[in-house]
Amino acid sequence: MKDQGRSPRKRTGGRRRPIRKKRKFELGDEPTETQVGEPKLKTLDARGNTTKVRAMETNVASVAVDGEVVAAEIESVSENDANPNYVRRNIITKGAIVETSEGEARVTSRPGQDGQVNAVLLD
Repeated sequence: MKDQGRSPRKRTGGRRRPIRKKRKFELGDEPTETQVGEPKLKTLDARGNTTKVRAMETNVASVAVDGEVVAAEIESVSENDANPNYVRRNIITKGAIVETSEGEARVTSRPGQDGQVNAVLLD
């Protein structure tokens, strides 16, 4: 996991001593790699008495087609610029191109953050 917080070195290369240990709100988290499959959601506690819903697996996407939104079934991930390995593992991220029942669509939402897949149909 990547180190969070300020750098242990100054701009000049000098060393900075830690002010304190990490606080709960300063900790990072592993990325949620949403896969194609039967819908499986996970609810997390977030800061400020709120919750986040993460999509662990999903096979449904809200696809925008000519100004209307249609619920389409995701068949597979056909392209993902974030990581070519994600295509083989069928991982959905923002910007990924997925093969749906309506045709190919580009994902516009962040399924690991929003808990749902929104997409726009490609020409």
